Amino acid sequence: MVADRTGLAVVGGGPGGYAAAFRAADLGLEVTLIDPEPDPGGVCLYRGCIPSKALLHVAKVISAAHRAGDWGVRFADPEIDLDRLGQWKDEVVERLTGGLGKLADSRGLEHLRGTARFADAAHLDVTTPDGDHRRLAFDHAIVATGSEPVRLPGQPDSDRVWDSRRALELPFLPSRLVVVGGGYIGLEMGSVYAALGSEVTVVEMTDSLLPGVDADLVRPLTKSLEARFERIFTGATVDEIEPGDDRVRVAISGEGGRRDLHCDAVLVAVGRRPFVRGLGLDRTAVRFTETGFIAVDGQRRTAEPAIFAVGDAAGEPMLAHKASHEGRVAAEAAAGRRSLWDPRAIPAVVYTDPEVAWCGLTEAEAEASGREIRITRFPWAASGRAVTTGAPHGVTKLVTDPASGRVLGVGITGEEAGELIAEAVLAVEMGAVAEDLARSIHPHPTRSETLMEAAEMVGGQATHTLRKRSG
Repeated sequence: MVADRTGLAVVGGGPGGYAAAFRAADLGLEVTLIDPEPDPGGVCLYRGCIPSKALLHVAKVISAAHRAGDWGVRFADPEIDLDRLGQWKDEVVERLTGGLGKLADSRGLEHLRGTARFADAAHLDVTTPDGDHRRLAFDHAIVATGSEPVRLPGQPDSDRVWDSRRALELPFLPSRLVVVGGGYIGLEMGSVYAALGSEVTVVEMTDSLLPGVDADLVRPLTKSLEARFERIFTGATVDEIEPGDDRVRVAISGEGGRRDLHCDAVLVAVGRRPFVRGLGLDRTAVRFTETGFIAVDGQRRTAEPAIFAVGDAAGEPMLAHKASHEGRVAAEAAAGRRSLWDPRAIPAVVYTDPEVAWCGLTEAEAEASGREIRITRFPWAASGRAVTTGAPHGVTKLVTDPASGRVLGVGITGEEAGELIAEAVLAVEMGAVAEDLARSIHPHPTRSETLMEAAEMVGGQATHTLRKRSG
């Protein structure tokens, strides 16, 4: 077979893949981006971040309309047109992925539709959607194949047992929905269906929702969800899922013993794993970590010098923005530039109502490592903006070094927390001290002030919180 040739082959068109391909093309490399979709975007744009946020926005509008009754403004119950809602979500996806397609064309890179498999450390075999085969030689390759949902042991195949992709398709509106998994995917999709009218029950194996996130950040969200969801079971495991013609039985075990939950559909959201099966990496020198990720160095280079890996396939956290930055690092390294992946803070956001966001060192991580820290928390009940929008149930938390005052980490729970966390990322990355935040004038009244006020508390200067009088 005669092989076509490219300077850089990028396998996977998600945020890590297209960011790498675009950066490499901008640097003058000949680039081939291989992905089965008609335009770049990957799971994030087609079946993850973007469609879920579109639906979460709808849920937020519905929730705000309900809360308005407390302010003397009452709306009729919403009429849900599930078909039109799905169409609108798809229109959002098409607009963004189509825009990426135009950006790819403008850079002159080749977008090859298909799935790729390594023939060896210098060649890829690509199968197109029509079943045609093509061999592609490369100087360098970047693996950006993302991740896939984890299935429960013995999980049955049924139209009523969903993963996150199926739930985003809005197949029907179940009267009762059981969500297995209290992580960000389960809680986000559970929030969507609860707002649309489903009675939602969450089953989480650990002792709290959002396992691994600091408890004080999770607490306001848990209180909010307890009012919106039918039930929340923590410390509970799923023993069996038995689908029927029109119902599903879910057997769970926990502190209260064993019980059966009956519902119309089950969403299994117990995590994701790197998608690396079938890539032919066993024909190369690429190695894997104990947890199944592709092992990489600071440039995202694998044990096979010509092959890089980025995004979900290359390790936690599995976040689109992390993948994009890794993709740019790998592209620059492939182009011979000095580039290194060395972030101090990778922000994470849970887009529930309220949102939860954090970056840098967490309190739990500090306790686990024995590091001495100082914690300051500013309650949103003291935020003028939070109170005027009817959303005072939140907190802004700073993790600082007790000796220097340096900002090591930040956590925020509240409305638009995901928009606020970027300032915190900059503070951690630049090595700012709390006084830098405290003395930066923030506009009033805004939620961004809560960062300033939490920083003021480090120096005992907070204006809007109670302080013990000395003497």
